[in-house]
Amino acid sequence: MRVVSWFGFVAGICVVFGTGSSVFKYLMVPRSTSSVLTNVVARSVLGAYRLFTDRVSDLPVRERILAAGAPTFLLCLLGTWLAGLLVGFALILLPFCGANPAAALRASGSSVFTLGFSVPAGGAPAAIVFAAAASGLTVVALMIAYLPVMYAAFNRRETLVTMLEALAGSPAWGPELLARQALIDNVGYLPRLYERWTEWAADVSESHTAYRNLVYFRSPDPASSWLISLLAVLDAAALHLALCPESAPAEARPLLRVGYTAIRKLAQSLGLPVPDDPQPADPLILSREEFGDAVAWLQAADWAIERAPDDAWPHFRGWRVNYEASAYALARFLDLPPALWSGPRHGSRPQAERPWRPPHRVPAAQWEPPSVPPATLSGLGTPADPAEPPA
Repeated sequence: MRVVSWFGFVAGICVVFGTGSSVFKYLMVPRSTSSVLTNVVARSVLGAYRLFTDRVSDLPVRERILAAGAPTFLLCLLGTWLAGLLVGFALILLPFCGANPAAALRASGSSVFTLGFSVPAGGAPAAIVFAAAASGLTVVALMIAYLPVMYAAFNRRETLVTMLEALAGSPAWGPELLARQALIDNVGYLPRLYERWTEWAADVSESHTAYRNLVYFRSPDPASSWLISLLAVLDAAALHLALCPESAPAEARPLLRVGYTAIRKLAQSLGLPVPDDPQPADPLILSREEFGDAVAWLQAADWAIERAPDDAWPHFRGWRVNYEASAYALARFLDLPPALWSGPRHGSRPQAERPWRPPHRVPAAQWEPPSVPPATLSGLGTPADPAEPPA
């Protein structure tokens, strides 16, 4: 039994170091790092929520349930880390507690969870108990410091997503973004929009790699998503360049480059099988017919095209092949709300529809006098002159 307890001592050191490595990589290393423990917890929580929501057809209800997935993951991850420290230090203390597992667990638990009020006799156990108490406190403190930074990045991400809802509908769709700007004669705003989304994509790429849990946080609007919004802006820029090569703003090209690099980087950080360097001849899920329908949608909104649809299709295809596979894989993995041009989803999800567009109203062409009863002049009792049209 004494020999077994020393084997447990070695195993406990491995468990503690493995748990500490997971904490260090997830909370302290600002780059894409892989941890088996965090990946197992993330996929387990995500799988459990997906299993529960697969038969929920109501979109707001399903999104409300899935919105709790990311906070649940954080709580489960913290509990897993503390449980790992509890078991690890219990195994380390086993030889010093007379090979009594109950006594070792009691000493480990009192240290990890309550800063140590039960200290076994001897110098070595006291040092081990002190290390256990310090490790438990450190993990909790790091998680507390992690939350404000993560939620600040979340709020920063959702600001442009909310703004895009008014410009491209909900869920966002690239052709609708261009169509609405054409309808209100606001095409000149697109260069600024492309520039802001270029910076946004770079910020999301950095923050969601450093704080990977942000990928699982869903947008407040049940029909909206940060990934679908980015996909819509990329599609709008690709359509703009393909259909209007002369007048398309220079800001569209940097947006596409930064955007598809960010999507591919995030998909790879989650272990999704996506191509590193897509080629123009690679297959595209979006069909030529869907592209033609989008061009007709733009023309109905008085969008002026400079290149025929048949000539523009190879150019649009050459842009979209860079991000389609990565975006579709991410959307399916995260089980995002259905949206046009965003790929298939899990289970029996409803078909994606075009976003609702508010009625396009313009001022009346002919001025009419206000329909109010004629007023009387004060003190004279005679009706006032009828309203005159403006000069």
